[in-house]
Amino acid sequence: MNSLTSERNWLFDPSLLKLAYQCRRLIQSEFGVKLHLDETDLGQHLAEYAGKTRSSDLARTWQTLKQRVPELNAMGEESGPAPRMYRGQPVMEDQNGRNGDSSGEEARHRKMVYRGQMVG
Repeated sequence: MNSLTSERNWLFDPSLLKLAYQCRRLIQSEFGVKLHLDETDLGQHLAEYAGKTRSSDLARTWQTLKQRVPELNAMGEESGPAPRMYRGQPVMEDQNGRNGDSSGEEARHRKMVYRGQMVG
């Protein structure tokens, strides 16, 4: 418990706590996830969502927080490249790096139904 307290001392600084609250609020508005300040891996979660975000405000707030808290600098750099995201969800890719299960040529020759009639 003592080691956890020493790692989380930065939360007792009001200006840093304000930045953490702002990150939490932006994460909740973009991803719909509510992070709690008493989580053991709060810094890791903040780094994870800041890496996935499309919001410049969240990225800027996270960078400011990282600059002021040395313990958070190591967060987020240890992970590999972030997966491609669409509306907050990871995009599945096949081995060739393409999305979907058919090539463009196959899709053009496939029969489609539109309003009950076969087209194309």
